[in-house]
Amino acid sequence: MMKIKILHRYDISPPPDSVPATALPLTFFDIPWLLCCPMQRLFFYDFPESPSSFAQTTLPLLVRSLSLCLRRFFPFAGSLVLPLAPPQKPYILYSVGDSLSLTVAESTADFAELISDEARSATLIHPLVPQLPPPRKSEGAHVRPIMAIQVTLFPNKGICIGVQFLHVAADGRSFNHFMKSWASIHRSGGDPNCFDPNDSSPFHDREAIKDLNGLEPMLLKDWWSCVGSSPRPSPSPSEALLAVSDKGRATFVLGKAHIDGLKAQVLSELKNAGDGDLESEPIHLSTFVVTCAFVWVCMIKSKDQEHQHRIQESSESNDNELCHLCFVADCRDQLEYSIPSTYFGNCLGIYFLSEKRSTLLGKSGISHVARALGGRVKEVKTSEGLRGAERWIRDFNAAKNGDLVILAGSPRLKVYDTDFGWGRPTKSHVVHVDTSRAIALAESRNGDGGVEVGLALTKVCMEKFVSLFEEGSRSFMSL
Repeated sequence: MMKIKILHRYDISPPPDSVPATALPLTFFDIPWLLCCPMQRLFFYDFPESPSSFAQTTLPLLVRSLSLCLRRFFPFAGSLVLPLAPPQKPYILYSVGDSLSLTVAESTADFAELISDEARSATLIHPLVPQLPPPRKSEGAHVRPIMAIQVTLFPNKGICIGVQFLHVAADGRSFNHFMKSWASIHRSGGDPNCFDPNDSSPFHDREAIKDLNGLEPMLLKDWWSCVGSSPRPSPSPSEALLAVSDKGRATFVLGKAHIDGLKAQVLSELKNAGDGDLESEPIHLSTFVVTCAFVWVCMIKSKDQEHQHRIQESSESNDNELCHLCFVADCRDQLEYSIPSTYFGNCLGIYFLSEKRSTLLGKSGISHVARALGGRVKEVKTSEGLRGAERWIRDFNAAKNGDLVILAGSPRLKVYDTDFGWGRPTKSHVVHVDTSRAIALAESRNGDGGVEVGLALTKVCMEKFVSLFEEGSRSFMSL
């Protein structure tokens, strides 16, 4: 595992007298994410500066620009207040003087290895993830810090900005708004009045979310039934490392040509199978749909090889076991009322696709999943995005007891546009996929319209997945 040297620790607050004490209630969109592990993302940049230059120029500007950014994104400096007993509702609280933890570190690790797509130990990058300060008890509640940041310098080579935060405070769209705003202020030299013209202020008024279907009390009740009398703490760093000690992580890239070939293959297979009238009822074959179908089938097949001995000894019922795919969709434009595009918080619908293992392992597994997932996505976009929302927590708990894969991130978030003035990131990792049964999606950092897929698997699964992915990629290109 990588060795790092801690240089400084700061507590970063918004500028004095810039933000009043504020309590933000959780909406029904937030409550399911109380059960989610903290989000962990790393941004790597080429940064050929010496430690002395970094300390004298870059670090002070990072600190100043972060403070200025927190003036608009103050919930990240606040805390999540978790009451100790039902039926009380958690909430986000920012008190004057609250801060987030910023750690500054240095490492002599191989920067090129860290930004590589190749498979290597999943534990390698974990020291670059900042640790959230421990929760504390206050007036009959657990109080948990929402965000922590770590900046790690690789002298004369690169820099990594690592962020860990509680998903209940913000979805991916809100988090990336924060990161791009921080980068914009830093790029401007710390001028508080010099923002990117495309960067509008976050909208914090939770009244924008209208609970027309009475979802909040139902989801709150389900949350309390999951956590019992005391909300569970997050795993410690040592527990997290132990959980991924046998895993490798890698990034797989599907270029635009691969994706176009995959779409063509799926359409050809569906036509040959006579699967409905594709002209009168066209299938929704987006980049998201075909990428997820391909990757999910590859994952199931790689796991199947790892457990081959068990499957051979089991009965046919194993083939009928349901496998679950969980994905989310931004609801800011999907509801019957208007929500500002810069709304800060969670505004995600949670959706599931369940298929028999035998179907996924079959010859037409990819095309079958693409049709089913395309139909599910089309349904979400054209009907009420909140249909079935009262079961979000119960459905997730049921799915996680089986073979569940969760889709994290999205190419639409444009993480590679996060430019602090050092150019585009050379790499971005979603670290929590190592422990959360998730795969991370992002746009290709090459800007060619492709997709990056980040995941962590055991050694046997990873070897099989690499083989399946490469074989599939070659076949798409031959079409």
